[in-house]
Amino acid sequence: MKIAFIGLGNMGAPMAANLVKAGHDVTGFDTAAKPDGLPLADSAAAAAKDAQVVITMLPNGAILRAVAAEIHPAMQPGAVHLDCSTVDVDSARVVAQAADDAGLSAVDAPVSGGIGGATNGTLTFMAGGPLAAFELCKPLFDVMGQKVVHCGPAGNGQAAKICNNMILGVTMIATCEAFNLADRLGLDRQAMFDVVSTSSGSSWSMNAYCPAPGVGPTSPADNGYKPGFAADLMLKDLTLAQAAASATDADTPLGEAARALYDQFVNREDGAGRDFSAMLPRFAARPRGKTLTA
Repeated sequence: MKIAFIGLGNMGAPMAANLVKAGHDVTGFDTAAKPDGLPLADSAAAAAKDAQVVITMLPNGAILRAVAAEIHPAMQPGAVHLDCSTVDVDSARVVAQAADDAGLSAVDAPVSGGIGGATNGTLTFMAGGPLAAFELCKPLFDVMGQKVVHCGPAGNGQAAKICNNMILGVTMIATCEAFNLADRLGLDRQAMFDVVSTSSGSSWSMNAYCPAPGVGPTSPADNGYKPGFAADLMLKDLTLAQAAASATDADTPLGEAARALYDQFVNREDGAGRDFSAMLPRFAARPRGKTLTA
């Protein structure tokens, strides 16, 4: 398949590389990143010109809308704009409508799995958009990931992503709080993991991405909390979730509490550039009798 890949940062570059390895004809474009081994176009429109599928992996909804306005007029009738960014639901739906107006199809398919999943081809995709366009992209999902779920019409992929990551943000904070409490009670971390990982408190944050170094499967905690999924990105996703909650009048107090805590961690403490599981040393560093919360 002839593919354009626009946005070749930490996630996009390895995703594009996996498509090349699978034999697809991929042309890339990025305003800054220039990864080796990938033919690059001079502009997003030039990359998109002859592609059957144009994949975008971009930082936010405003940039997605701007790129869509550039590439849609250049794309061939019937081509698919597959957006793998994590953006607000409204931007995903605006871009989908713009694609439809231009005689194209659009699929919003944000990912879960971080840089490791992008590199290893084990991402999970949550897709929204027309079923026919989703089916056309299915072989690409199979190369870049291990699971894809069609969640319904345009915007529903983004909706699934922000709901999932709101759960993830809340459970990671709870897991880190619990380890910190266990430490102060004199409970060994390995014993804590052995109990919780097989009991009612188990979660992905505990079982697969344990924030305590040397406990459970290898995670960023074992690498100095270098980000697999950065705290900055968790803050972005929790902020998107709260914007959606406000727009729909949904009551999400724990989601808002998690957003506020990650905002403090990233913007007023030392969380910027660290993994989102670095909440554990953050709690452990709090002096007794004092709080770090806003």
